Amino acid sequence: MSIERIQQHFRDSIAVKLEAVETLAVPIAAAIDVLFGSLANNGKVLACGNGGSAADAQHFAAELIGRFERERPSLGAIALTTDTSILTAVGNDYHFDEIFARQVRGLGQPGDALLAITTSGNSANVLAAIREAHEREMTVVAMTGKGGGKMNDELYDTDIHICVPSERTARIQEVHLLILHCLCDGIDAMLLGEE
Repeated sequence: MSIERIQQHFRDSIAVKLEAVETLAVPIAAAIDVLFGSLANNGKVLACGNGGSAADAQHFAAELIGRFERERPSLGAIALTTDTSILTAVGNDYHFDEIFARQVRGLGQPGDALLAITTSGNSANVLAAIREAHEREMTVVAMTGKGGGKMNDELYDTDIHICVPSERTARIQEVHLLILHCLCDGIDAMLLGEE
């Protein structure tokens, strides 16, 4: 493996993050407000995504239920990506596109939030979850890349869209992780005060 190739990955990641900081700080701050507002009013955050985005949904839920960097009470979060019985039953009995929407239908309440993660913005099951969240009077925080894809047609003006300025899935996922940490830190700061 070429050292230069490895170094280029670091440079590319840094470049996307530097570009993203200029465009994403405002929507990230708005997303923190939405998520904190839901949690502060006894709501919860439902999170979904596929593949690496599924792992991100789980990571986010774990940080809210457990803790991020400071001790605090558990916050209501559910990763819709973790229950294999639900995922396989819904996928088998209905359709894979319904695996998140059925869970939003059963768990989502007005005032809750949906964290919808898809690097392309085109994941049919995430888009279906967004439509169901809107039916439940939930606000959506969407994390995408690649220009946002079909997600652009699904979001309401009251939703928050955080679109990473990149076409490369790996770079988008790297920034998504940073965004999730910003969300966790922001929620903690609003709950506990800034350190």
